[in-house]
Amino acid sequence: MAYQSPWSHSRSAGVADDIDFEIKGQELQFVEVELDPGESAVAEAGALVWKDASVDMTTVFGDGRGDQGGGFMGKLLGAGKRLVTGESLFTTVFTHQGHGKARVAFASPVPGSILPIKLDHVGGTLICQKDAFLAAAKGVSIGIHFQRRVLTGLFGGEGFIMQRLEGDGWVFVQMGGAVVERELAAGEQLHVDTGCLAAFTPSVDFDLVTAGGVKSMFFGGEGLFFARLTGPGKVWIQSLPFSRLAARMFAAAGGRGGSRGEGSVLGGLGDMFDGD
Repeated sequence: MAYQSPWSHSRSAGVADDIDFEIKGQELQFVEVELDPGESAVAEAGALVWKDASVDMTTVFGDGRGDQGGGFMGKLLGAGKRLVTGESLFTTVFTHQGHGKARVAFASPVPGSILPIKLDHVGGTLICQKDAFLAAAKGVSIGIHFQRRVLTGLFGGEGFIMQRLEGDGWVFVQMGGAVVERELAAGEQLHVDTGCLAAFTPSVDFDLVTAGGVKSMFFGGEGLFFARLTGPGKVWIQSLPFSRLAARMFAAAGGRGGSRGEGSVLGGLGDMFDGD
């Protein structure tokens, strides 16, 4: 079942704006954010569904925090970080300039789930697939996370670069299909299809393990490696990564299907750096 949430609210003296929200829909979800006067939400360019007239919309470089040092160069650096994770150079900031309550809604571009995460509830940092960010409270930092292990970068399903979301406010990440959250104890290990790993906290060690013997690796349909996740920390697993859906559609249209996480023996070496 897709994740659903009632109106959620948590007042705290943090850096990010404190926002209320509701996630609606099943397979094709959108998040409806409720803003008080002066509050802002930040979203990916093109994610808007609708907004109240009192909500002003401004397109900015980077993640819209407004506190990036170095003037224009600082903003350019923030925008460049987003560009290498596959996102647009720009984000859109939505600010309530009127009275009372106002709402703005953002939709995920692919079938699946929108997962709300309060960053100060997971230690202030979330590592996720490079196109996971959908929207957030203003004040959340959207950066990059590099895979330091060569094999993990080549065959880990996400390439060498993932997104790093930091702050203390709400962030909304988009994941394919249904989502499962696992809490790993210290030393506990979990094997996950490389394409199905959606997000994890920095305390989790992300490495690779071979997918059984030679027959399993070449004919088992699961690729050469599994993602090996070692606790402590939280892990989020998606049942339908977009790469899997795209490969099935491409194959059905008469193309050459398969992806690195979908049983390809060569693992899509041409895509190794961008994680597709």
